[in-house]
Amino acid sequence: MTPLIQTYPLLQMASGDALKVQMYRFQGTQPGPMVYIQANLHGAEVVGNAVIQQLMTYLQGCDPAVLWGEIRLVPVCNPLGLNLRSHHFASGRYNPYDGRDWNRIFWDFSHQGEDILAFALAHQHLAPEVIAQRYRQRLLTCFQRELDRLDRGAGAPVHERYRSRLQALALEANIVIDLHSSSDRGLVYAYYFRDREDWAATFGLDFALLSDREDGAAFDEAFIKPWLALESALIALGRPLRFDVAAWTLELGNAMDLQPAAVQRGLSGVLNYLRHRGILSDRPPVQTDSIRYTRTSCLTKYHAPTGGFVQGRVEPGTWVQTGEHLYDLLCFNKTGALPELRPVSAATAGLVYDVALNAAVNEGEYVLATLVPMDPPAPQYLQAPVV
Repeated sequence: MTPLIQTYPLLQMASGDALKVQMYRFQGTQPGPMVYIQANLHGAEVVGNAVIQQLMTYLQGCDPAVLWGEIRLVPVCNPLGLNLRSHHFASGRYNPYDGRDWNRIFWDFSHQGEDILAFALAHQHLAPEVIAQRYRQRLLTCFQRELDRLDRGAGAPVHERYRSRLQALALEANIVIDLHSSSDRGLVYAYYFRDREDWAATFGLDFALLSDREDGAAFDEAFIKPWLALESALIALGRPLRFDVAAWTLELGNAMDLQPAAVQRGLSGVLNYLRHRGILSDRPPVQTDSIRYTRTSCLTKYHAPTGGFVQGRVEPGTWVQTGEHLYDLLCFNKTGALPELRPVSAATAGLVYDVALNAAVNEGEYVLATLVPMDPPAPQYLQAPVV
């Protein structure tokens, strides 16, 4: 397959230079869903670019007949955040103009005052594919009003300009896969949303985190929450449906690093997921073992109880029990006393999945995080996915 390559403007700089993103569109000869895959939304999280490049190379060697639908690939989706990342301490995670997290800014249809329950009530007796088509049109119409707002009046801030131009590339997709890594050192895992746990294991990663605690308007959240809201409204009306819409965020190892193992796991995971979904039929999918599940509300983040230097910190992937050693904090003082080595222990049992890069911490700064595996929740829908 040969991709159609399209370039889209993002932001115009004072120098006259324009920040742009480039999309690579692979179109199959068979009808099917649209898959949107992007990478590098946070500046230091570069590994997804290598995954996209290898996925692109792989698809170029495939016959269009094995692709059902379309795959859209957008590497380096935040050039401003990437170019601001420098040396060891600037992560490119935050917009320098207002301090916002680049992945907590996105437009969410379900927060626009639309009466989704009224829509469900008016459409509940129609065929599922008709409900989905009309709802998507409602969403796109609302988004167009947002675009019109940005182009008139007093203008709009950087984060609104950026988010609207990036989201416009993905709103018509059925599946969104956002490729990230830790901003520090971390394991390889996936975030997923309610009632989509049956596909999580196909990525073959270390574990899957259910996003059950809304941290803000992340890209994956803003894409799928309108559909989850519609499903909830239909359940309340006695018409349980699950639409063929999904959003995934893959966390692929360490910041500022293209670890070969993480790149390979990301590539093989995406390909296996696409094969399990019937989007790519070049070879049979690999049957994966059951995956460990948890949820964002079951994570514990540890912050420094005082300022100092972290020593003897446990590595990502370590299981700890309550009371077991996590790290020591070398504490200096300005009181005429000798330095002190303070041990820090686990408040709860769990798996260490993310560890800060910097050993120098001020009081209250992040040090590491643990999670507690658990069984996936029972799905709310009562039938198979529909279009």
